[in-house]
Amino acid sequence: MSNRLPTLAIVGATGAVGSVMLDILSTRENVWGEIRLVASPRSAGKRLTVRGTEVEVQALAPEVFDGVDVAMFDVPDSVSAEWAPVAVERGAVAVDNSGAFRMEPDVPLVVPEVNRAQVRNRPRGIISNPNCTTLSMIVAMGALHARFGLEQLVVSSYQAASGSGQEGIDTLRDQTEKVAADRTLGERAGDVRAAAGDLGPFPAPLALNVVPWAGSLKDDGWSSEELKVRNESRKILGLPGLSVSATCVRVPVVTTHALAVHATFSQEVTADAARQLLGAAPGVTVQDDPAAGEFPTPADVVGTDPTWVGRIRQALDDPRSLDLFLCGDNLRKGAALNTAQIAEVVAEEHTTG
Repeated sequence: MSNRLPTLAIVGATGAVGSVMLDILSTRENVWGEIRLVASPRSAGKRLTVRGTEVEVQALAPEVFDGVDVAMFDVPDSVSAEWAPVAVERGAVAVDNSGAFRMEPDVPLVVPEVNRAQVRNRPRGIISNPNCTTLSMIVAMGALHARFGLEQLVVSSYQAASGSGQEGIDTLRDQTEKVAADRTLGERAGDVRAAAGDLGPFPAPLALNVVPWAGSLKDDGWSSEELKVRNESRKILGLPGLSVSATCVRVPVVTTHALAVHATFSQEVTADAARQLLGAAPGVTVQDDPAAGEFPTPADVVGTDPTWVGRIRQALDDPRSLDLFLCGDNLRKGAALNTAQIAEVVAEEHTTG
């Protein structure tokens, strides 16, 4: 146990998630002493504001982790794979937001509202943060599972452009600007594609369109994003045999993923019981009054922390199943916030022994 507040390093501080992280750290209860900002050599020397103080960005190197208690990584998989073990060697606990370690059996995949105790189960000194699509639903599904016993998930995601990074955001904005001027577009096959121009990271135009693809191609026609929803949900909930089927779709939204979920449980569950349970669950906000036009949409919940849940219905043909619609900001709870929450759990170890 120590009276010294732990030291935090943020690797990838200048990226899209890193900038959200600085905002989150500046608005949450402060549990950190020194905060070091780390990025690639080309970003070294930049000055960023965190907790009201300007901090100079340091270049990623082994010595930046000396004296660091927790190192948060918001960088590509290859960078995390190389540098998270270096941070651990230097004495830090690594909390990684990439996909490098998520499915490693000796690395816990943690959502504090669901499986907080797994933070201490880290034989390699590394804790993983789930994919943003999984995170947008798993807080709500974890609460329902704890009460009703989850057996099956059928999921359709509606994923924002920012899930593809800054390039995704820029591509959507550029395409939107191009197509907005022509009110005839969308009436003939190929006219939107011709007008949109550069597709960026997407296989088809995103403006005035939806694209049934996110991630990379895996076996039997599944995408990497769809398999992440399945594999990560199983690991987080501790249900290795959970039946999960996902279809991931990219939609013309800047930030905030949405999902339509059909969930089957081991016992009967009414919509009212689910509403009551979710209304009391940490990290969840229920917005569910269709008669008044009230349900979560990405444009209305972007920039907020909770998982928002609406359209809660008992399935028409199975009293053990629910249908619901969820939204979660993929840069906040879907990335930076969950990473910060994991790091705060680790920080408690330094102050409570």
